[in-house]
Amino acid sequence: MKGDRVEIVVDAGDTTRTYEVVASRAGRRVETAVRRGVVEVSEVTRNGSVVRTARFMANRVLALVEQPVPREDVSEQPGHAGRPLREDPES
Repeated sequence: MKGDRVEIVVDAGDTTRTYEVVASRAGRRVETAVRRGVVEVSEVTRNGSVVRTARFMANRVLALVEQPVPREDVSEQPGHAGRPLREDPES
């Protein structure tokens, strides 16, 4: 989904560096994979083709933070006051 984001914090010797991979368009998502000592973070389209990939050595990665798009709750939609669908017959 547009807005999916993954932050990668990497040890760069005397300091740390932070990288971000963001799903830049609607219908895209961000996927992570750890294989053979390499962390891959890819932006993928709906049909599964990879748009771009960031690769990091796994022993240098300090943190991998996935931040999905917050979903809208039904009770937060305009016009919904949070009341039940029908009245309670006992009250």
